Amino acid sequence: MRFAQLTDRVAGEGAAAWDLHVEALTQMRAGKDVIILSIGDPDLDTPKAITEEAVRLLRSGDTHYADILGLPRAREAVAAQHSRTTGQKIGVDNVAIMSGCQSGLFAVAMTILDPGDEAIVLEPMYVTYEATIQASGASLARVPLKAENNFHLDIADLKRAVTPKTRAIFFATPSNPTGVTLSRAELEGIAAVARENDLWVVADEVYSTLVFDGEHVSICGLPGMAERTATVSSLSKSHAMTGWRFGWVAGPAELIQHVGNLGLANLYGLPPFIQNASAMALERDIPEVAEMREIYRRRRDMAVAALSQLPGIVCRSPAAGMFMLADVRGTGMSGHEFSWALFRATGVSTLDATAFGPSAEGHVRISFAIDEKNLMEACRRIADFTRGLMEKVA
Repeated sequence: MRFAQLTDRVAGEGAAAWDLHVEALTQMRAGKDVIILSIGDPDLDTPKAITEEAVRLLRSGDTHYADILGLPRAREAVAAQHSRTTGQKIGVDNVAIMSGCQSGLFAVAMTILDPGDEAIVLEPMYVTYEATIQASGASLARVPLKAENNFHLDIADLKRAVTPKTRAIFFATPSNPTGVTLSRAELEGIAAVARENDLWVVADEVYSTLVFDGEHVSICGLPGMAERTATVSSLSKSHAMTGWRFGWVAGPAELIQHVGNLGLANLYGLPPFIQNASAMALERDIPEVAEMREIYRRRRDMAVAALSQLPGIVCRSPAAGMFMLADVRGTGMSGHEFSWALFRATGVSTLDATAFGPSAEGHVRISFAIDEKNLMEACRRIADFTRGLMEKVA
C-alpha cells in the first residue's frame, strides 16, 4: 500500500539515535547490569501535592471534555507565570495548553510554515526538531554552534543563513543537549535578525527553571519581539511531570487562534484533571521544584568532577538542564563508536550526540536523571573504560 510523503518527512535521521537506549532498556528489563544515562526522564517523582490534587479531581468527576485551547484556569496560570518570568505581559488569549512541549512545537510549526519555506535551527538541536519542521513541508537551514566556541552563537553565521525563503528561527535555551544558555547579547542579535527580516522566532524554554550558572533571558521580552515570538514550555522537567503531558504555547493571540483550530483536528483538549492539577502547580509555591534544581546541580558537579580530568575526553560543564556533553574525539573514536563500545564493555548507556546534528559529532550526551549512587558508579565505569582505551592507544 502507498503511504503519504509525510511519513518520509517525519522519519528524520534522528530516529536511529535511540537504538542504543532501546537496547539498554531491553537488557535492563532482562535483569542485566545496566545503568541508563541516555534519556532525560527525571528519576524524581512528581511532587506529592500535585499528584494528590489530580487524584482528588479524578474522584470528583473532573473527567469530561475540556476547552480546546485549555481551561481558563490553566491558561491564566500559565499567563501569570510567563508574565512574571519573561518580562512579557500576556493574558489568557496569548496561551494555548498543549500535550507537552513537543506538541506545542509541532502546532507552531504547522501554523507558521508552508511547503517551500525554510526554518533556521540553531544546532545542536533536539532530535525531534527535524521531523517537526519537515512535517509542515518546510526545510531546515542549520546554523552550527561550534564546539570550539563552547556551543555559543556567532551571529554572523545566523545572518548568512537567512534567504528569501526563510520564515522562522527555532532554538532552545537552555539547550538540550549542550546545557548552554544563550546570553542576552546572543538573543538580542537573534532578535535583530528576526525584526530586520520579518521572521517568526520559536523559543523552546522547557529547561528555563533548571539554570545553575548565569541568567535565563526570554527573547519574547526584548523590544519588538512579542508579536513575532512563540514560546513553548512545559512542566515536564521543572516539576518531574514528563508523563502528565502538560505544556503550552505563549504567543500572539492570532497565532493562538490558529493553534486552537489545529487542536480541534488532532488533540481536542487536554484532560481537565491534568489541567487543573497543573494549574495548581503553577499557582502555588511547590518547594520540591527548587529542591530538584539543586539536586541536578549537585549531580552535574559530581559528574564533571569525576570525568573532566580523563585522558581523551573533554567535558563541558553545562550551565543548565540535566545533560552534559563529553567530547570523545581524543580517544580516536566517533561518538557512535564510543557510546556502543562503552555500553558493550560496561553496561552504561549514553547517547551519540551526532543525533543532535553534525556540530555535535564526536560527542556523547550524558544524563543526570538518575540517582547519585548509580550516577557515580556509571562515572567510575566510564572513567575505567576510557583509561583502558587510552592505555591501548599509548
